[in-house]
Amino acid sequence: MTEGWLPTALGTLAGVLSTASFVPQALKAWREGDTHAISKRTYTVNVAAFVLWTLYGVLLGSPVLITFNGLSLLLAGTILVLKIRGERRERGPAAAGERRGQRAELSEPRPS
Repeated sequence: MTEGWLPTALGTLAGVLSTASFVPQALKAWREGDTHAISKRTYTVNVAAFVLWTLYGVLLGSPVLITFNGLSLLLAGTILVLKIRGERRERGPAAAGERRGQRAELSEPRPS
């Protein structure tokens, strides 16, 4: 790895910009609770990637990689959790019963 301040400065700038790109989306999802336009698959992949990048940073002993990928993981993870909670809220209680293996129409008594 190249010694000196330039690689660290470039990594820090890249980390600040990458992490900052998630802040507006996280704030909007948090404040408004509207996550309809957010792709759950995209954020699932993002979260997995940030976990791996953070672990890579730990293995290399790179504070820049650890810090900014950890922060990005926190922001992307928050957005993903808000997305999942929003989807569950949209489905309502009937869907919750279906997720547990019960069909909504079976909650009513059957005629004998």
